[in-house]
Amino acid sequence: MNFYSCFDQEGQLIARCQTINDIEVLKERGRPIVEVKEMKNEESVVCSLTGSPSDFNRDY
Repeated sequence: MNFYSCFDQEGQLIARCQTINDIEVLKERGRPIVEVKEMKNEESVVCSLTGSPSDFNRDY
């Protein structure tokens, strides 16, 4: 399973998403996503242990 970190134009982390579709939904809602990086496997494990990536997206 892949997870993605989304950043604004200042390089600040603004969301963590599980799918590309989640990223598109955030963009449609006006989130200023400029850069998307796929998380490393060890980073993804932390997300899955601490909860759903949607927990990081307060817009859902």
